[in-house]
Amino acid sequence: MSKDYYTLLGVSKNAGKDEIKKAYKKLAMKYHPDRAPEDKKKEYEEKFKEINEAAAVLSDDKKRQQYDQFGSDSFQGGGGSSGFQGFDFSDVMSQFKSGGFGDFENIFDQLFGGREGRKNSSRKGNDLLYETEITLEDVAQGVEKNISLNKLEHCPQCHGKGALQFEQCHHCHGSGQIKRTQRTPFGIFQQTGPCPYCHGKGELAQDSCSDCGGEGVIRRKKNIDVSIPAGVEEGMRLRIMGEGEAGYNGGSSGNLYVLIHIADHPIFERENDNLHLTIPISFTQAVLGDEIEVPTIAGKAIVTIPPGTQSETVFRMREKGLPSLNSKNHGDQMVKVHLEVPTKLTKKQKELLLQLKEEKPSRSFLQRVFG
Repeated sequence: MSKDYYTLLGVSKNAGKDEIKKAYKKLAMKYHPDRAPEDKKKEYEEKFKEINEAAAVLSDDKKRQQYDQFGSDSFQGGGGSSGFQGFDFSDVMSQFKSGGFGDFENIFDQLFGGREGRKNSSRKGNDLLYETEITLEDVAQGVEKNISLNKLEHCPQCHGKGALQFEQCHHCHGSGQIKRTQRTPFGIFQQTGPCPYCHGKGELAQDSCSDCGGEGVIRRKKNIDVSIPAGVEEGMRLRIMGEGEAGYNGGSSGNLYVLIHIADHPIFERENDNLHLTIPISFTQAVLGDEIEVPTIAGKAIVTIPPGTQSETVFRMREKGLPSLNSKNHGDQMVKVHLEVPTKLTKKQKELLLQLKEEKPSRSFLQRVFG
């Protein structure tokens, strides 16, 4: 008779792998033969076998497709008219008979593979990368950013343990260690190592946390304050220790890396710690000299234009640039002056320029500009 694997696990036909894993784990914990009353050993063993059979098929894309098309009969014996070969669960069943409840995770690993099968091994959480954009003013002063992450955190209900109730491991009697004796041609060797049933913890889970489904971690939104120091450069990554995703089975949390992007500035161009900008000046300012007010990254400052200044001359304003990331030094601000030639002149302005031209200065700045 064909079996309804979806009904056995209590999931819908559209259930994803994560949902199937959680359903399987919950039922397998409930019906594991080690937890069966004395008068229901056989019943629990059969139920446990059916649960494993259903999970093994539905967790495998090819087997699930085969099951959806031909039903569970395609996994029995020679595969019948469908032409599929049989599927054997004897190796799965032999594990709990020989190892007991402690080998449950090994069975889970066989059925699903990947992270679940290794969850009792301590594992560091994943690192995270977050990109943020700051202004050049932020670079000059440093800035505090509050960023929002959606990441895996330890489950607050079970404190990352995956279960709420534990009992002392009866294999190692709570010590977390088991002695193994091996007879070899060179004699008898005794070795002490972590208990394979409780994985060195000294206790066994008796249930599965309903909030995290036994994972020990849940995905939550978290806001983190990040201090971005003055002097950072485009493409730098700041490391925030321990603010990545939570580790598994006591493993440390990963790190958060904040990738810095710096927005283009409407006035300044950056070159290392120096800042560059171009300021227009008039013909009279260039010829006669002047004091002009120029913007800086921190406010304003005065630059003295000496008489006879040529167009494209660069003036250095010391320590008016950006702070150095790794020292107390500051860069400079480089101010390039650009002569603006008027396109429209009044009658009086033209007369004055003609008078100046008649004086015929030798290779003066005025000759180079007006010919």
